[in-house]
Amino acid sequence: MLAEIITIGDEILIGQIVDTNSAWLGTELSNIGISVKQITSVSDDKQHILDALALAEKRADIIIITGGLGPTKDDITKHTLCEYFNTHLIMNDEVRAHVEGFFKKRNRPMLDVNTKQAEVPANCEVLFNNYGTAPGMWFAHNNKIFISMPGVPFEMKGIMTDIALPKLKQTFTLPFIYHRTILTQGIGESFLADLIKDWENNLTTKEIKLAYLPSPGMVKLRLSIKGENKEQIKKLINDEADALYKIAGEYIYGEEQLGKEAPTFQSIIGKILTDKNQTLSIAESCTGGYISHLITSVAGSSAYYKGSIIAYENEIKIAQLNVNPNTIQTFGAVSLECAEEMAKGILKVFDTDYAIATTGIAGPTGETPDKPIGTVCIAIATKHQVKAQRFVFGNNRQRNIHMAADMALSMLKKTI
Repeated sequence: MLAEIITIGDEILIGQIVDTNSAWLGTELSNIGISVKQITSVSDDKQHILDALALAEKRADIIIITGGLGPTKDDITKHTLCEYFNTHLIMNDEVRAHVEGFFKKRNRPMLDVNTKQAEVPANCEVLFNNYGTAPGMWFAHNNKIFISMPGVPFEMKGIMTDIALPKLKQTFTLPFIYHRTILTQGIGESFLADLIKDWENNLTTKEIKLAYLPSPGMVKLRLSIKGENKEQIKKLINDEADALYKIAGEYIYGEEQLGKEAPTFQSIIGKILTDKNQTLSIAESCTGGYISHLITSVAGSSAYYKGSIIAYENEIKIAQLNVNPNTIQTFGAVSLECAEEMAKGILKVFDTDYAIATTGIAGPTGETPDKPIGTVCIAIATKHQVKAQRFVFGNNRQRNIHMAADMALSMLKKTI
């Protein structure tokens, strides 16, 4: 069963608002066994909307439209739907009573323009909006289902959750779709693909789809399958996920549930440190406090995080972290040796179980022949050992800072 989402509004196309409706709809439709074929955004133009509806009808079984149902003149969706379905607007007394009650409850006057919210296409089934004034509308046309929804996310989600999604499940016999998204860090997309190529080739025989979802510092692997037997297809995915953990387990740091916030390094590290009753301190140079920000973004971080020193200048590295001036003179501030001494220094200053230190060239200036922009040295220290690694990330300053932070937290997690 395929669906297409059409979002209507110039405000989306010019970037004035971000289309969060489509992301939410994609998740909710997938959860009930409906695959989204395409997402289309169109302007507040009648012909553009008509063209989008005609194309969507050819591609999908279910077409969901959001936006353009307000009371003002630029909201043209209802009139356009009337033209597409060869019908006309009529006053719906139940919707009118609802709209009147909506304004009365809020002690606000009922304007003529608000009354028009109760006008709906004659051949639609009204989906009552308990969260606002514009009703949703359900059309059955040429063996396809069209659902028109308000663009306001709160209202759209309410109508879909209360009425439209249950109605879709009653109308169609839907398969079960199962996703499992595994999060990796510390290995690039191409290297990861090479590592798991034999395992990936085996997936096609089981009708399991694998998607690579790369972003700076990490790669998500999403396993997907659909079928009628829920327990059987879940077992297929879970067995393959277990096999993946055996191949690439050193790079896997968690899993993401569809539609929910993914676990972060900082939250995972926080839980481990809390469980172990251990502590952390951080010395940052090129990352400028960003790692400390990530750590303290987790509620309860005061239980394990003692503090940090942002040692941007070499004088601070020497005075506050006890870095040997000869180390900087001989190897440079951006070196494994300096990073190790920074980590040992912060560990001693705050008397913690673990310490992170970063020093590097975030850019866009400061490179040398042997240390290009993006060179970062990261060290992790404990009371028994210190280990440092050198990385070269790239030319973008902000991306270098973010990737250095992700790598530092990854190294810390492995050390713990």
